[in-house]
Amino acid sequence: MKNELIQAFKELYGAEGEIRAYFAPGRVNLIGEHTDYNGGHVFPCALTIGTFGIARKREDRKIRLFSKNFPKAGIVETSLDDLVPSEKAGWTNYPKGVMWAFEGRGYKLPCGLDILIYGNIPNGSGLSSSASLEVLTGTMLRDMFGFDDLTMIDLAQIGQYSENNFNGMNCGIMDQFASAMGKKDHAIFLDTSDLSFEYANIKLDDAKIVITNSKVKHSLVSSAYNDRRNECETALSELQKAVDIKALGELTEEEYEEHKDAIHSEIRQKRAKHAVYENQRTIKAVAALKNDDIELFGKLMNASHVSLRDDYEVSCEEIDILVDLAWNIPGVVGSRITGGGFGGCTVSIVKNDAVDTFIETVGTEYEKRVGHKAEFYVVEIGDGARVLN
Repeated sequence: MKNELIQAFKELYGAEGEIRAYFAPGRVNLIGEHTDYNGGHVFPCALTIGTFGIARKREDRKIRLFSKNFPKAGIVETSLDDLVPSEKAGWTNYPKGVMWAFEGRGYKLPCGLDILIYGNIPNGSGLSSSASLEVLTGTMLRDMFGFDDLTMIDLAQIGQYSENNFNGMNCGIMDQFASAMGKKDHAIFLDTSDLSFEYANIKLDDAKIVITNSKVKHSLVSSAYNDRRNECETALSELQKAVDIKALGELTEEEYEEHKDAIHSEIRQKRAKHAVYENQRTIKAVAALKNDDIELFGKLMNASHVSLRDDYEVSCEEIDILVDLAWNIPGVVGSRITGGGFGGCTVSIVKNDAVDTFIETVGTEYEKRVGHKAEFYVVEIGDGARVLN
């Protein structure tokens, strides 16, 4: 793939100068959804699919961007002196946002770049193509301009900052962290309150991780995502009058039940309940995995979906159909919505001998009931962002 993309870069921009190649993965979150901005735990893993970038320095301050995913848009030209978000800039707002965030941190970019991008994460699937592009850009800038004091965690935080403040999407740290810090065959048990983490070996000797794309695109900036975050923040400030906490993730289920009446709205109670219970489910799920109790892990995944559907209300009809179909197939250990919600994908753990049946049965029934096909990816867990040279 790298050599093909370098060739495409040369055809587009010319062959002179030093051309470098980069990759940053997408992610799937196994459990711990909408907990990352509530000071809770998450359990994502990096995938072997993601975003590739080819880049070369320029002599001037121009930035030229081209995506093989959006060839009709052609080469989008901007400048280091014009790093402002705009609707017509489309996908280029993500790399521009990271450049803007670098400069804001005092990492001045000395010259412009020619950049070619290609992503093999399905667009709008909820597998973090935007975070992957942000971490890719950070990895590229660090390497091209020698910002060696920046760690991979710094690059994740810069990506999150740019998405929050440049692109107006109030996401937590999970997606960028998973893309930056992924490790082959491991998921990341991350405490988002202080960014302490450990790698947990995913020893699925007899099962596979299957992602099912509902082909219902989610667009989070214009969706209820930011509303959910605001509801949780209001619930937290109400709870803080009754209990000394900095984040919803600090509460156990019992503490939440004891103090929930401090929250003066049934909707906000449901949102906070999800944040608290989902965090505890994630802690229990990782413990189950360490004890080789994959059945309990699957039950907690299923409970996570119910909570996201009923308490957090971020599922949708198509996703619920996928999950219900999965739950009824022997050999499915667990299945749930993954990502921000309102469409996108489910993640399922499926016993090896049931994978073909799963894909065939869910695929056929889903198309019958919804009227369009789902897509299936049997995924592998890969490493985090890196230079490909």
